[in-house]
Amino acid sequence: MMGLPCFGKKEVVCLCIASCLKLARLCRSFCFLFSWYSRFLLLRVNSFFVQVLYFVSLSLLGFWFLKALRLRTDSFRPRDLDLFFTSVSSVTVSSMSTVEMEVFSNSQLVVMTVLMFVGGEVFTSLAGLHFRKPKLQSLVKTEEKVASVTSNLYPSNPTNDVADHIELGVLTNLDCLYSQAGPQLRGPRDESSDLDCLKYRSANFLCIVVLGYLLGVHVLGVAAASLYMTLVSSARDVLKKKSLKMMTFSIFITVSTFASCGFIPTNENMIAFRKNSSLLLILIPQVLLGNTLFPSTLRFTLWLLGKFNKKAEIEYLLSSTGEVGYKHLLPSLYSSLLAVTVLGFIGVQFIMFCSMQWNSESLDGLNSYEKIVGVLFQCVNTRHTGETIDDRRSVQSSSCHLGVIPEGGEGLLANGERRQPKRSYKRLLESLIFSQLSYLAIFIIIVCITEKEKIKEDPLNFNVLNIVVEVISAYGNVGFTMGYSCERQLKRVEGCENKWYGFSGKWSDEGKIILIVVMIFGRLKKFNMNGGRAWILW
Repeated sequence: MMGLPCFGKKEVVCLCIASCLKLARLCRSFCFLFSWYSRFLLLRVNSFFVQVLYFVSLSLLGFWFLKALRLRTDSFRPRDLDLFFTSVSSVTVSSMSTVEMEVFSNSQLVVMTVLMFVGGEVFTSLAGLHFRKPKLQSLVKTEEKVASVTSNLYPSNPTNDVADHIELGVLTNLDCLYSQAGPQLRGPRDESSDLDCLKYRSANFLCIVVLGYLLGVHVLGVAAASLYMTLVSSARDVLKKKSLKMMTFSIFITVSTFASCGFIPTNENMIAFRKNSSLLLILIPQVLLGNTLFPSTLRFTLWLLGKFNKKAEIEYLLSSTGEVGYKHLLPSLYSSLLAVTVLGFIGVQFIMFCSMQWNSESLDGLNSYEKIVGVLFQCVNTRHTGETIDDRRSVQSSSCHLGVIPEGGEGLLANGERRQPKRSYKRLLESLIFSQLSYLAIFIIIVCITEKEKIKEDPLNFNVLNIVVEVISAYGNVGFTMGYSCERQLKRVEGCENKWYGFSGKWSDEGKIILIVVMIFGRLKKFNMNGGRAWILW
């Protein structure tokens, strides 16, 4: 049986071994088919639909886990729509909330941490770079096949000894042995083959660098937050009062900040830590490193590695930033201008915020140093993260416009894309795509229609400005909200209590569903950076 000698009592053992061997072969065949099918999809299917499937699948999976796990209290149970809303908000790193955060148990906070981590821009871009490697690998395979055919046509070519030992369609190791052969062994097509091998090795090296960057920032962030919570009693007392585990809180806040989500395990977000300036200073670099300054920091990291290791991959990545297809790897000039622009926006916003909010109620009780750090923290977070140290219900309406403009877009275009002749159906599809401002206007109008009854009955809370801020915040995946205040009701409703969740928590089910679409649509807005060109008629 299966070539194994079987004698009497050993037949059962032989049968088990044979079954295990068959099962191993079946698993190997399944893995091969799954790998082949995945590569086929990645090479054929548009990346937009891949990411739509990615975020929707993760949202559904997160909703299932949040619903299956127990809440912290049995006195309140969120509705399924609110749990799904929370899952989508975590995956799209939007931090829009319709339930208070302290409702969730420690295990549910862990689930949300995982959702935020795999939904962050750095992680998704790393996954996209990893799945792009089959395309680069296919180019190397094609060159290997051409080299093999060439060697068969010219037997005198010494590379026959190499080609005879390489299976067609199987990629050589990462060193690309053929491309490293001596000059006397190289054929007429070796120059392009060497370039493809270098591009493939550079993509592998970039994956390692981005992964190290991702893990390094998280490890340092968790260590710094944990150390601060251990040493500072006032911050530690907040966790004890709210029954939060220190390690869970440290990991949660680090992942949320770096992923530009903005969820905090406390109901009042960072208001409870508004006087802990050192903690705010720990979080500010994480906001920038995980978002707007990521391209600049990534290039600086590669440049720094190149000073200690003169690898060809590093030189290729720094000189040919667009060839690998990683949109966050920008040329030197663009990286410098991006850093200057980000710091300039923060500086201008800091000055304007201080001039309008320095003596406001939102900063009441803070000394000058705490106000400076708090305002800086607030300005940095308006770029995308949405963590806040003040109650948005007490902020003046004029200052809300400072946050609306930075929230709108990412400002990072795909790098190194080449214009290709477009098919007729692609041209037709592009002619139907609106600009991002057009979509925002459409979503705002739809929400105003769904909430028209509440706009009539409660105009101070349900005013157009609050709806605009909520929709733009969801589209920009920021999480800022004007909140809902019972004191602003013209007709007081009995039993109304001020809650710490966002303004959308008071919306109708239809409005929440629309905001779910806005969050997913906003997470994919990078595919529509040039939308609306077909509608320019003059």
